[in-house]
Amino acid sequence: MSLAKHVDPDELVQSLHDHPHEPGRRHIHTKSSVNHLTPYSSQYAEQQEIPKFKMPHDGAPADSVYQLLKDDLDLDGRPNLNLASFVGTYMESQAERLMIENISKNMSDADEYPAMMNMHARCVSIIAHLWGVQKGEKAVGSATTGSSEAIHLGGLAMKRRWQEKRQAAGKDTSKPNIIMGSNAQVALEKFARYFEVEARILPVSEKSRFRLDPDLVKENIDENTIGVFVIMGSTYTGHYEPVEEISKILDEFEEKTGNDIPIHVDGASGAFIAPFADAHAGGPKWNFELPRVKSINTSGHKFGLVYAGVGWIIWRDEAYLPKHLIFELHYLGGTEESYTLNFSRPGGQIIAQYYNLIHLGHVGYRQIMENSLGNARLLSKALEATGWYVCVSDIHRQKGEFNFKGVKNAVFGKEGETSADYNAGLPVVAFRFSDDFKKQFPKIKQESVSTLMRVKQYIIPNYPLPPNSDNTEILRVVVRWSMSMDLVDKLIADIIAVTQTLMETDVNDLSAFQPTPQNSIEKLHSSKGHTPNHKHKASRPMSDGVHRSVC
Repeated sequence: MSLAKHVDPDELVQSLHDHPHEPGRRHIHTKSSVNHLTPYSSQYAEQQEIPKFKMPHDGAPADSVYQLLKDDLDLDGRPNLNLASFVGTYMESQAERLMIENISKNMSDADEYPAMMNMHARCVSIIAHLWGVQKGEKAVGSATTGSSEAIHLGGLAMKRRWQEKRQAAGKDTSKPNIIMGSNAQVALEKFARYFEVEARILPVSEKSRFRLDPDLVKENIDENTIGVFVIMGSTYTGHYEPVEEISKILDEFEEKTGNDIPIHVDGASGAFIAPFADAHAGGPKWNFELPRVKSINTSGHKFGLVYAGVGWIIWRDEAYLPKHLIFELHYLGGTEESYTLNFSRPGGQIIAQYYNLIHLGHVGYRQIMENSLGNARLLSKALEATGWYVCVSDIHRQKGEFNFKGVKNAVFGKEGETSADYNAGLPVVAFRFSDDFKKQFPKIKQESVSTLMRVKQYIIPNYPLPPNSDNTEILRVVVRWSMSMDLVDKLIADIIAVTQTLMETDVNDLSAFQPTPQNSIEKLHSSKGHTPNHKHKASRPMSDGVHRSVC
């Protein structure tokens, strides 16, 4: 085989620009280009590149720009095959039509759009009832742009209530802390950093099933603890954290010390699954049925089945939302109360959420959640049946069983079974190479599976478990409602085929399947994500005219 030299595409394109008439070269742009023979009847079809980092002096026809951007976006993955994301990628056409018809409505203009605001109020009430608000309590809540904003609002309310109690008692308020597991989504850590609260991030382990460990909670709470973040659905493995068990620990702590520590439930995904699935939360309570749970958030754009852009935060009673955090706005002719981190926001997602709630009803949501959980169980069992993979998630194991018992004990579903027969959790399949596979094929890297599945257009991430368990890497599939059983069957076949390809590949050729960093110009000047040593580094100074973005 002949040797081949590395080609730098940027250098190649630049050299062709610099020498457009050099004899013997193949030209990318030539004077002989004729606009009407190209699909882009604009200046960008000739010798100018599309402006990327500075606004052009002259514009271009709308249809040309549309086509250029559309072609660029064709390089994105297919949303329905983005198995990494919890965020919904499908809505019914009627819901889409409602969103498009109301796309210009702004949630901040309450007086101008009273019908939309009424739908917002109805959603808050429906969700509060869904989460077990108790008689005599006056639940209060709001839509947000997602669970991140909702978590910040819930955490801030806990911090202010803690400060008010301490100030009334003449005690120090300078050292607030909050408890969470190391499996917490970054939004929880952001709250602590942005609002100056010590984050006590407790390690998770196989013993705790990679979720918040109640024993460590007991050891780390004190009089300065403003609250505990408990997650209904870990993004790593889909496990529900033991809300009721932690609530009992906090009850005992209050009896001994007099310190009342509240719980905020991060139900970004699980708070729209547990109320409907037959498994619920596996038996224990998790919502407002527990007096210690003061607030809950969820993402409407995850298992609320709406497109990206809507979350929800509910307090069990208005007494738990400090009054001085609420702004009374006299704006555009009306008076409105507001407790959000931003002002303007799209209203279409609120309308779509209300559409789903009344269109699907409890029965419709139950069917969707049961289907998703059933498909996730099928995928999990099929992977373990190969002997090549072991699942870290356990929604496919009989209720109360949490360990893999070997290929010979793999049992597929029985007719009439529901999620109630299995461990409760999110429809997430987190899996890794089995120990036997790693012994037999030590040179195969698990990330190669992710890489080769990307060739087939699936996006399946491979990443380490949280700190203290990060020597174990997992592949993760989120089974959303848009994943049919036919697609699950195809996915299983493709994972098996990819794994067989790796097994049959010569050791010297395996490096070809290892991923390489994406080195687009935009990526090089944006946040770094390749390896830890790239942290906070920019490749070129801002004086070069390309400014750094943070995503």
